[in-house]
Amino acid sequence: MDIYFSPLACSLASRISLYESGQTATFHRVDTKLGRTEGGDDYRQINPKGLVPALRTDDGAVLTENAAILQYIADRRPDVGLAPSGFGRYQLQQWLSFIGSELHKTVFTPLLSPTWPAEGKVKAKADAVSRLAYLNDHLMGREWLLDDFSVADAYLAAVLNWNLSVKLDLTPYPAIQAYQQRLTARPAVGRAMAEEFALFQPA
Repeated sequence: MDIYFSPLACSLASRISLYESGQTATFHRVDTKLGRTEGGDDYRQINPKGLVPALRTDDGAVLTENAAILQYIADRRPDVGLAPSGFGRYQLQQWLSFIGSELHKTVFTPLLSPTWPAEGKVKAKADAVSRLAYLNDHLMGREWLLDDFSVADAYLAAVLNWNLSVKLDLTPYPAIQAYQQRLTARPAVGRAMAEEFALFQPA
């Protein structure tokens, strides 16, 4: 299995999920601006969208999009419990969708972009308030997004980590702050983040 990633991008969630489930993969670093892997391959031949992550199975099939990749990784080791079955699977998909659309794309993508217009960044900060409040309310009195740690928590760990760069004030959201502390205390999360921080080169 191959994972195509960029350091500290949302592909970090794949690395966390692999480590949580005790799986191995070959990691290929991608420069998404140049559209090349570290080995010089044309990344768009692997993922025409040019985005990370991408996963190539041992049979050569390619998956893109975090929600699909994370569930694939989890389902390879169902005994670990990173993706519940039954109604819990729909709750997992609910959180993967929320993180992807309401936090990743709506809030953090504009704030992280060096070319996003100033008025767009102002709107993103305003949009963050209700979304973070919703997340904070959900986390009150619970450890993880679902009953147990799941691939949705791995994705949220990657997304919330971007706040180191954009510096949203999280003091109004104590449950999120406590949640982040629990995340970074997990060995798999700490290992994955340390490895990617060591590779990261600010633009």
